[in-house]
Amino acid sequence: MTQQAYLVFDIGTGNARVAVVDINGNVLSIERADILYHNDNQYPDARHFIPEVLWEQIAGLAKVALSNVPDIQIIAVTSTSQRQGIVLIDEAGESYLGLPNIDNRGREWEEHYSDQASIYPITGRTPSALFSAMKLVGLRERHSQQYQRLNRFTSISDWVTYALSGVLSYEPSQACETLLYNVEHSDWSTEMCHTFGIAPTVLPSLIPSGSVLGTLTPGTAAELNLPVDTPVIVGGGDTQLAIHSTGAGAEDIVIVSGTTTPIAKITDIFTTDKSAQAWINAYTTPHQFLIETNPGITGLNYQKLQSIFYPNEGYAMMEQEMNELEDSQCVAALGSYLSSAKNARVRGGFLFDAPLSDQLSRAHFVRSALHEIAFSIKVNFDQLAQVVLLDRPYIWACGGGLQSRTLIQSIADLLGKEIRIRTGFEHASIVGAAYICNEALDIQSTQTEQITTFQPKSSDALQKDYQQWHKAQLFFAQLQLAESATTASSSESSI
Repeated sequence: MTQQAYLVFDIGTGNARVAVVDINGNVLSIERADILYHNDNQYPDARHFIPEVLWEQIAGLAKVALSNVPDIQIIAVTSTSQRQGIVLIDEAGESYLGLPNIDNRGREWEEHYSDQASIYPITGRTPSALFSAMKLVGLRERHSQQYQRLNRFTSISDWVTYALSGVLSYEPSQACETLLYNVEHSDWSTEMCHTFGIAPTVLPSLIPSGSVLGTLTPGTAAELNLPVDTPVIVGGGDTQLAIHSTGAGAEDIVIVSGTTTPIAKITDIFTTDKSAQAWINAYTTPHQFLIETNPGITGLNYQKLQSIFYPNEGYAMMEQEMNELEDSQCVAALGSYLSSAKNARVRGGFLFDAPLSDQLSRAHFVRSALHEIAFSIKVNFDQLAQVVLLDRPYIWACGGGLQSRTLIQSIADLLGKEIRIRTGFEHASIVGAAYICNEALDIQSTQTEQITTFQPKSSDALQKDYQQWHKAQLFFAQLQLAESATTASSSESSI
């Protein structure tokens, strides 16, 4: 019998992946490539991509991934992607502009939408350049022609299923990242559309994750060499699908270690945070929510340091050298807590003794960055505990960042909780997409999944490093304030 599998498109922040994954969540073939972003000099910090170019790229990846496993039968296609990213579509149905999650073109206008009391209870987040509505505000202010061309917009994952099926939709776990969605009522908010000056007509129909959206268009079927009647299934945000892959249920806590590091609790009850720090998200399961805290960019910093210090050796050598270290020679402060604005560009660095010690090695630098991820998880976990009860003795965890056993054990030690990891954790969003397809097609997985657990241990050295990390954060934050004051003073003197 021909093995059945799904074709999954996964558009992350740094790269795009296309995978063939079987009904048991086993990745049979995967291809990836870096996404090409363009800077926009009309803003201090703006990036965009060209949808047509990205589609050509991922369609090419799909063809290679499929050619690697020629005897597989693809029974459905789906997609997942970075949250907060959007694609703009004109009246002719052409996708003409892509704005990724790292696009901050709306930052200059954040202060115009500071009414937290009216926005947060509806959207589950406070306005920032990270979210889609603020990206559109920034576009409207500086590129009016591009904004006027807008007829519809959707998330990147929903844009992929639109390209596959010709049916435009918006999945709720992605819609809640727009600032235009009422999380509690699971619907678009006309009030928020009015607040941000965005016409409700640009918002597509909301269709839940796991719905059969349609089938491949004849053109796409021919391009991918797949049957035209292949179902296209609605996917969702990469964080939500990653969480879905763990099998976690209501009241469970999940950590997703990727480009960013969400810490989330699944709940059946809509809850808000009085301090408005936690995000309230839609989940892939109907009538469930995620209460989330997130330190922002974490894993991406670690990936970049790997390419700098270990360009030809990879993560295995990093792990080996880190485990051989006997002490901490430096502390990292790479931006997680140096600004209240997510993904903001700030000053950061490493603190170490001068003159340089003979013992200081490249492994010290990457381990300090790895520890910062664990430390930022600890801070965000404590923050989440102020909003909801986190009384389970275990935590589910997934994501590519957890390929480091050093990181997993550090998290367990800091939180004092058992960490549970399922097979396939490193491709969590792709595995979650496969499980969503199983549910849509009423297919049962036949594989017994393995769970690895990490028990918390007492570590005085780690606790000492945690305190040193807090001091490093304070040092760089004060440095940033001093630089800002100097810049402001210089500007006033020149007037």
